[in-house]
Amino acid sequence: MNSKTVSKPQDAMLKRLARVEGQIRGLQAMIQRGEECEAVAQQFSAARKALDKAYQELLACLLEDAVMRSEQDSVKMLARVRAIFTKYT
Repeated sequence: MNSKTVSKPQDAMLKRLARVEGQIRGLQAMIQRGEECEAVAQQFSAARKALDKAYQELLACLLEDAVMRSEQDSVKMLARVRAIFTKYT
């Protein structure tokens, strides 16, 4: 990590992603132990939802950034958010 200061939203995102990383490692351990497919599926679902939530937070951050810009910049930023949302959702 570089020497830049991490903002509160970035810190929250990093913490959320660390939790997702932990869930993924837990999934790997469950599979290695040969746990039941339903239990593994349940954990997959939880990890997917956590990752989706992180992605939604990212989009909200982009929207907030767009609102804080000048009107012309805001229009460009909202178009960018729309493109990201439609491409990756």
